[in-house]
Amino acid sequence: MGSPESTATDLSTSRNTATTSSARSSVIDSIMGCTGVTIHKEDLRKRITMPEYLRVAMREAIQNKDVDSVKRHFDMAHADGAEVPEPCESPLVVFINAKSGGRHGPELKARLQDLMGEEQVFDLSAVKPHEFVQYGLSCLEKFAALGDTCAKETREKIRVVAAGGDGTVGWVLGCLGELKKQDREPVPPSGIIPLGTGNDLSRSFGWGGSFPFNWKAATKRILERVANGPICRLDSWNLVISMPAGEALETPYSLKPSECASLDQELEVDGQLPEKSSYYQGVFYNYFSIGMDAQVAYGFHHLRNEKPYLAQGPLSNKLIYSGYSCKQGWFFAPCSSDPGLRGLNNILRLYVKKVNSSKWKQVPIPSSVRSIVTLNLPSYGSGRNPWGNLKPEYLEKRGFVEAHADDGYVEIFGLKHGWHASMVMVELISAKHIAQASAIRFELRGGEWKEAYMQMDGEPWKQPMSKEFSTFVEIKRVPFQSVMIHGE
Repeated sequence: MGSPESTATDLSTSRNTATTSSARSSVIDSIMGCTGVTIHKEDLRKRITMPEYLRVAMREAIQNKDVDSVKRHFDMAHADGAEVPEPCESPLVVFINAKSGGRHGPELKARLQDLMGEEQVFDLSAVKPHEFVQYGLSCLEKFAALGDTCAKETREKIRVVAAGGDGTVGWVLGCLGELKKQDREPVPPSGIIPLGTGNDLSRSFGWGGSFPFNWKAATKRILERVANGPICRLDSWNLVISMPAGEALETPYSLKPSECASLDQELEVDGQLPEKSSYYQGVFYNYFSIGMDAQVAYGFHHLRNEKPYLAQGPLSNKLIYSGYSCKQGWFFAPCSSDPGLRGLNNILRLYVKKVNSSKWKQVPIPSSVRSIVTLNLPSYGSGRNPWGNLKPEYLEKRGFVEAHADDGYVEIFGLKHGWHASMVMVELISAKHIAQASAIRFELRGGEWKEAYMQMDGEPWKQPMSKEFSTFVEIKRVPFQSVMIHGE
């Protein structure tokens, strides 16, 4: 059987399905999880569980962070008189964030271990995705190099399930993407079990917006779909922050300090640069935003970390989030706040490379905008499409193209305040369309503001700003796409 790429289907064949899926409510998604053809547990187990010697060798390699034990397992499996190992039909591994999904996380982990080899289910608190890539897949590759055809076929056919929220999915995809850089193809395609609050990546690829009501039966159905689902593609976007050196940045795990990052030299910097700069680098799959929405998210995350008993599941998360939005001034701005200072245009310049153009252009930011979102998927804020389904004549007039997750462009839109955002989220109106771009540079300079708030795929942070020197955020498409499994 060939690599996943050889069975890839064009994403355009499933776009209508993906758009429809992302618009469904969580309740409908859950009800859909209750239906379907009966899948027999033992049949499924046989098709997705790897031979024991491979499972055990992978577990050892990951635990010991070493693949030297492969030769011993190979010799045992291929000793005289030993039965020739046969690969399973559709080998799967699962990464589960057992802390996601409220009480369902630990229960789902036990259910998954019951449906396949226990060694094929990785709790992210114990095994990180990069460790699986570095040691688990290397173990299979070393077996194959020794002439083990079972391991070779398993490596070629293996698929991955990410059980968690959008942050978990992005983490797994980022680590799998390292295989492309290391020329270790094929990259295993990924399916999703949604355990988070928004689950926009899950919605966009047909896996639903919430964890199903009858999750035990639904888990079998999801694994069946992962094993047999068609392959599609997803753009991802590299983000680089360049800021004056000195103040340390408290970043989420998806954003790391970097020594080799640099800005695009084609766009000259207007003004003096600091003597020393600090760089941070990360990848996002759904969105990056600056402004009030990120400030609310930042406050909510800190509240949840300080008082975890307040957030026990998606519904309670959303209720607390809504309340915090009001408290932060997203809906009710303080009377003492100067309206002229609220707009992002006071601290921000925007440069983009527009559709079918290789040159940088500055784009004005409307003075009413308090939040700017750079969006890659047709699903945002639990399944909404704030960009909207734009008519062909409007697209032509603005120089836009129809938005898709694999088109090489991101959509940039603005939100004015909480009330405007609410109307956009219920799709009464579209967001403020600003630009569509293949590359972006944000330039921030502190004035009355000492800090800005940013978030990337739901992970917020506080960004310090200087009055003397600019902070830059540059976004460019990763040169290769993530490999996804479509769930419907």
